[in-house]
Amino acid sequence: MKQIFNRKNVLITGGAGFIGSSLARRLVDYEANVTVVDSMIPEFGGNLFNIHNIRNKINFNITDVRDKNAMHYLVKGQDYLFNLAGQTSHMDSMHDPFTDLDINAKSQLSILEACRSYNPGIRIVFASTRQIYGRPQYLPVDEKHPIVPVDVNGINKISGESYHLLYHQVYGMSTSALRLTNTYGPGMRVKDARQTFVGVWVRRLIEGMPFEVWGGDQLRDFNYVDDVVDAFLMSASQDVALGKVYNLGSKEVITLKGLAEKMVELSGGEFVIKSFPEDRKKIDIGDYYSNYNLISNQLGWEPKVLLREGLATTLNYYRDNIGRYIE
Repeated sequence: MKQIFNRKNVLITGGAGFIGSSLARRLVDYEANVTVVDSMIPEFGGNLFNIHNIRNKINFNITDVRDKNAMHYLVKGQDYLFNLAGQTSHMDSMHDPFTDLDINAKSQLSILEACRSYNPGIRIVFASTRQIYGRPQYLPVDEKHPIVPVDVNGINKISGESYHLLYHQVYGMSTSALRLTNTYGPGMRVKDARQTFVGVWVRRLIEGMPFEVWGGDQLRDFNYVDDVVDAFLMSASQDVALGKVYNLGSKEVITLKGLAEKMVELSGGEFVIKSFPEDRKKIDIGDYYSNYNLISNQLGWEPKVLLREGLATTLNYYRDNIGRYIE
């Protein structure tokens, strides 16, 4: 894999965020020429500490992907684009649907138009989400499952994903998409639940406070961030992925209560089971876990990091660095 990306020009939108920064570090290790783009808008997850140890090895550009002129300039000369910029909060999408529309749909179309006009040969991998499926009609959820999202975020992410696949079909552009499940690990947002509820749980444990588990019986699957980075790199480097969308997932399916128990076992602390708040209940998807056979069979991707191992690494990271993420 290192030889594929060695000395290649790589653009990462949302690159100071959780997954984007992890991807940037891996590509720096592969000696790629990495340009990180992030708006650094506080609500969206960018954190300079995520890239502090590679800051002098990358090009860093504070730019909002909604800036068309900037994106026209930034895509030029790039070999790869990992398109991770997005608004991830489901509740924020319901409270402010037009911002979610601008970032997760309209801006994605602008990025693709910039590539089509100024760099049509670029290889693009888009970060989509399992949220687009809505409440599962069967489990595990495969890529053929009906798409019936339960919130504005899911609808706009469908649009962003669909634009990428359409530009492959119509213009022959080299695009693919990954439908991520619950990703966790060092660098994730922990100050609130805008990115993942796991982050809030981690923060409360580190601060010695009990955390809330809503419901508790819901089944979920989780991917450690390093495994997700593997999936992005595999999708970008194998031609079979062109025009495809893949689920990520895990063999380890666990209830939220079981996850909470595992985290408490690793770190100490306690949690309380609470009923779902009414506004959250309306957009909760119930049980969810993925069938990821397609990416496994076609690209050879498999999650490698066991949940217990990944959680232990994550908790240790935030014990040392929690102040960098709650300022």
